[in-house]
Amino acid sequence: MKGPQIKNNKNPRFAFVKQQQQQHCLLILISIFINVSAAATATAFDYADALSKSLLYFEAQRSGRLPYNQRVTWRDHSGLTDGLEQGVDLVGGYYDAGDHVKFGLPMAFTVTMLSWGVIEFREQIAAAGELEHAFEAIKWGADYFIKAHTSPNVLWAEVGDGDTDHYCWQRPEDMTTSRHAYKIDENNPGSDLAGETAAAMAAASIVFKKTNPHYSQLLLHHAQQLFEFGDKFRGKYDESVEAVKSYYASVSGYMDELLWGAMWLSKATDNDKYLQYVINNADNFGGIGWAITEFSWDVKYAGLQVMASKLLAKEQHKKQYGHILEQYRLKAEYYICSCLNKNNGSNVDRTRGGLLYIRPWNNMQYVSTAAFLLTIYSDLLLDSNQPLNCNGEIVGHQEILSFAKSQVDYILGSNPMNMSYLVGYGPKYPTRVHHRGASIVSYRENKGFIGCTQGYDNWYSRVDQNPNVIVGALVGGPDWRDNFMDQRNNYMQTEACTYNTAPLVGVFAKLSQLEEQRNSNPSLVASS
Repeated sequence: MKGPQIKNNKNPRFAFVKQQQQQHCLLILISIFINVSAAATATAFDYADALSKSLLYFEAQRSGRLPYNQRVTWRDHSGLTDGLEQGVDLVGGYYDAGDHVKFGLPMAFTVTMLSWGVIEFREQIAAAGELEHAFEAIKWGADYFIKAHTSPNVLWAEVGDGDTDHYCWQRPEDMTTSRHAYKIDENNPGSDLAGETAAAMAAASIVFKKTNPHYSQLLLHHAQQLFEFGDKFRGKYDESVEAVKSYYASVSGYMDELLWGAMWLSKATDNDKYLQYVINNADNFGGIGWAITEFSWDVKYAGLQVMASKLLAKEQHKKQYGHILEQYRLKAEYYICSCLNKNNGSNVDRTRGGLLYIRPWNNMQYVSTAAFLLTIYSDLLLDSNQPLNCNGEIVGHQEILSFAKSQVDYILGSNPMNMSYLVGYGPKYPTRVHHRGASIVSYRENKGFIGCTQGYDNWYSRVDQNPNVIVGALVGGPDWRDNFMDQRNNYMQTEACTYNTAPLVGVFAKLSQLEEQRNSNPSLVASS
């Protein structure tokens, strides 16, 4: 069906009016261009500030006896009897989100991602003056894992009970809920938890190898023991620790974590037996079989596949294991292409505002891990001087980094809500975060005991903003229509988790360096 047609009119008056209309349109276009340019300038983000704030968040999530240099001053000591009931010292570590259970699997993934960020972007983090704070964030978790690994084949998996914990709304300093501890051992295996904790400790050992070699070696020793334990006594940890099933069930099983742990041990030790494990089990464990469109505390395949792809840059590995590593690379590129919306088959959905969208509950966790892997892969392509082939379409490293940046910029405020989802960053951010400690008056200001249900009655249901700003927390984020309700009871959107923020530390540092380079040399290409 054709639209209405306008016949050519040679009347001089018509020509004059048409000329006026053309000039008016030109003025409008110029005005739009100026406004867009101004908006682009206005939305330039301070990634160094975002980096600083993101590391503050981990101090807000600390459990145990807080150090003298604690910067988040509305928090105080908590969980000081953790493990006492079982006769072990489990004081320390991190609360995973807005409650007070210490879940081992997401905590380990948090430390792995923090460590990976430092390994890849150490110079950039140091240039921003945040390297010591990054070290502290990693060490706080790694110290806890040393405590939790009480013997070669025993790892304490969880402290606290999600059910009783969620029944109460209290500050961590006032906790009256169960602090029962749960473990995995030879009779109650948990290969997924052991594998991820091995990965975390191996990655952390690389971080501290030069600055604290003794500590690095201690972490590596624990990592090796944990991997051997997880590999020898196989099983899913949520079948041994049933209390975790409703919160952090291991849906993907344990094979991805065993490959992941072996890969990190290979990187930490240069011992070929670990790389051979990754190669020999590539098919049976799904490493070269699963084409995945998410990377998370549960599903490690995409991260593993990206790490394996990087090994192709080493001639020795390429010559010896090239055939299998190429298959890992193909699966890594499936993930990258799906994020870029360039797969013929399955792509990651996006909101109208351009945000990657996988699930309604805490979707930002998948966005931050995607931004990290995209940034890593962009650097890999730049270093190898190779493009990415997405079903016949050639994609350069610049395009990949630009998309990763677009996801970070969305998080920081370039979105339909004009809101930063990183708490404390920018002029507008969530102020009613679903977080017990942040939503109740600081213990340091008011040490009066607040009981289990008293917190719900007097604080949870308040419409006021939280009295404490949990700076650096990345909340769950908007729905698939880019809508966000800043309400404390809207936990699917307003609760933050440590593994949301952890992948962004390295990405913020990378983008901060690029921004600084652009400012000093405006002609510099964005992704150079």
